[in-house]
Amino acid sequence: MGQYTLPDLPYDYSALAPAITGEILELHHAKHHAAYVKGANDTLEQLAEARDKEQYGNLVGLEKTYAFHLSGHVLHSIFWENLSPDGGDRPDGALADAIEEHLGGFEAFKKQLTAATAGVQGSGWGVLAWEPLGQRLIVEQVYDHHGNVGMGTTPLLVFDAWEHAYYLQYRNVRPDYVNKLWDLVNWTDVSNRLAAAKG
Repeated sequence: MGQYTLPDLPYDYSALAPAITGEILELHHAKHHAAYVKGANDTLEQLAEARDKEQYGNLVGLEKTYAFHLSGHVLHSIFWENLSPDGGDRPDGALADAIEEHLGGFEAFKKQLTAATAGVQGSGWGVLAWEPLGQRLIVEQVYDHHGNVGMGTTPLLVFDAWEHAYYLQYRNVRPDYVNKLWDLVNWTDVSNRLAAAKG
């Protein structure tokens, strides 16, 4: 059975400072993300055991646990690639055109994604996603790791709003953390994700 693995970061733990300190980034990646990878692998084994024994009494709980951990792994894997020490500014090309068409321009989009991320109740994410049925960009709020999203949407840019992502540095002022994320966005990565989603 295939195992999920923790991806290496495309930069050093200290590379995103001062927006994200090396201590926070290391804890976030090596502890929190690693825990989602382990959780997904462990739950897959439990699901396989349930099938082998034909014991399906805990199936609903296992499926929910699997979705939680796998979605945490997927979203964090995107998050690391979405950020860069050379990031910031704003997108161009097809991504900029799509933001203009579907979200009213970059400044309107930035305000919406910032509000969506800062306003997540409890833990979750703000997400720029491609919605394939309407062939459009949308902004979503993800609660925990997998609730309140449109079926079939593809995340392109994700902002982590879990407390472990920012609390040691920004305390309870989540908007300050979200505003700093804009200085790190790797628009080339987001653009490539859009092209892949549309293709």
